[in-house]
Amino acid sequence: MTAMHTDQVVAAAPTAPPSSVAAIARQTEIVIARILEVPVAILVSAEILILFSGVLARYVFHQPLVWSDELASMLFLWLAMLGSAVAFQRGEHMRMTAFVGALKPGGRAFIEVIAVSTALAFLLLILPAALDYAHEEVIVRTPALDLQNSWRASAMPVGLGLMAVFAILRLLQFASLRLVLGALVATALVIGLFWLLGPVLKPFGNLNLLIFFVGVVAACVFGGVPIAFAFGLATFGYLMLTTRTPPLVIVGRIDEGVSHLILLAVPLFVFLGQLIEMTGMAKAMVQFLASMLGHVKGGLHYVLVGAMYLVSGISGSKAADMAAVAPVLFPEMKKRGAKEGDLVALLAATGAQTETIPPSIVLITIGSVTGVSIAALFTGGLLPGVILAITLCGLVWWRYRGEDLSHVKKATAREIGRAFVVALPALALPFVIRTAVIEGVATATEVSTIGIAYSIVAGLLLYRQFNWRRLKPMLVETASLSGAILLIIGTATAMAWSLTQSGFSHSLAKSMTGLPGGAGTFMAVSIVAFIILGSVLEGIPAIVLFGPLLFPIAQALGIHQVQYAMVVVLAMGIGLFAPPFGVGYYAACAISRIHPNDGMRPIVGYIVAMLIGLVIVALVPWISIGFL
Repeated sequence: MTAMHTDQVVAAAPTAPPSSVAAIARQTEIVIARILEVPVAILVSAEILILFSGVLARYVFHQPLVWSDELASMLFLWLAMLGSAVAFQRGEHMRMTAFVGALKPGGRAFIEVIAVSTALAFLLLILPAALDYAHEEVIVRTPALDLQNSWRASAMPVGLGLMAVFAILRLLQFASLRLVLGALVATALVIGLFWLLGPVLKPFGNLNLLIFFVGVVAACVFGGVPIAFAFGLATFGYLMLTTRTPPLVIVGRIDEGVSHLILLAVPLFVFLGQLIEMTGMAKAMVQFLASMLGHVKGGLHYVLVGAMYLVSGISGSKAADMAAVAPVLFPEMKKRGAKEGDLVALLAATGAQTETIPPSIVLITIGSVTGVSIAALFTGGLLPGVILAITLCGLVWWRYRGEDLSHVKKATAREIGRAFVVALPALALPFVIRTAVIEGVATATEVSTIGIAYSIVAGLLLYRQFNWRRLKPMLVETASLSGAILLIIGTATAMAWSLTQSGFSHSLAKSMTGLPGGAGTFMAVSIVAFIILGSVLEGIPAIVLFGPLLFPIAQALGIHQVQYAMVVVLAMGIGLFAPPFGVGYYAACAISRIHPNDGMRPIVGYIVAMLIGLVIVALVPWISIGFL
């Protein structure tokens, strides 16, 4: 695994010299990908400019742009779908590879081809409905710009079609034609078998939920199929084979999940995270903390915890957080004798610890699917992260209480002061973002553009580290990562709608509210469930699927929704960064360039420390809601 969202997703490289067909397919894929990079970079830039212009027009000139949100929404669906296509080509869609990676090379190669063919099957099944959906939207006109909504809806078939093209081109690049044909035939046979069994399945009622949303999803996820496509295929199969729902509805639900305007914060905060790393702001913060604590036993470990807290409050992306902090601190920590396994274990633990620090993408997702105030979530997320930081630092103190620092020079007051002055603009950014939301200057979606503008000015004028050549790759990477996230949200929204229509929501609510022990038992069950879900599905799809179901139950039991959100997010974070399944752990290993086996034992203590902190957050509501 190369990053939290950058697994090698759709194929292993050919194992033999490529044929002429494979070479042509590879060149065609590269050409299409390079062409596609231009519009996605333009779309990310356009969204930043439109939203920032809206803030300026409303707050500075008191002349709101009535069309800005509408235009941003239209472009956002294009950004999400084209970004998903870029992610597909790059192999950056989230998937689980623990079981696939354990297979022998021959079996692994076959499963990799199956993963591509399964994704292609879903794309080809849903594509006709996406075309119909775009055609149906011709009669709908937007209120402000008076444009046909088909201009926006056309993003669905274009994005899905591009992914299908990339899947076909990827299949043509495999060395073994027999392997590819075998995988395609196997995929077709399974789909055909389900289709023939349709009349048999209909009388099963809600038992079909287990067949499709547990059986099919589990088989796809553990087989290495990207999570978004596993959700989509299971939902399509359930609705088509056991209900009378037209496929047009599935496309509509995916559109609804992908294009919620509040989720526009996802790509903007991802870009902001890359920007603070490129401008040197993250490095300045880390160096300031190191100057204060570098001479203390375990001091740089405390710096790692504090730096991840500060950087997480700016970037909203865990991969960006770890990539900004680890290269700055790890070389010096290794010089002081820190073991590589302990370093990567603590880095992964801080990734989980800072999941609630605003502007967390998971918090934004919770707000979008449950209706909980994002401003309240941003405020409530600060202190729970501190509680887990304290428990982690307690373990660091114990492990490094005997560290030899006789060779380490303590920074002078002048050196600390100089580092503070340099870091001050970077340290101010989280407060600028939070103040802008609380004071009503900008919405949770728009505030990231203020952070981007602030970072650009600071990078150009103060830090003088602004590499213009990196802008386009950063914009494309933003679109790719965002597309991978948003497609999962879209397909998970369709799945959640299916669960609701089946009556599962009512049954779950009834069973959960009837648990003995009331709120305490419900909270304990939720912690265990979301740790498991975090390790298998990651936070965002788990929240989209279960947030609308469980948050009302928590409220009915007297649990404040902001507190419940903090407990759920931290539980998922622990699952996400805990080996052997947590993909976040392998992201930390990839960024640190440390073998995963080295951190397996050290991380156990950090996980226990975080669980203690999580229990404290669950038992003391004031930690989450005291400042609301």
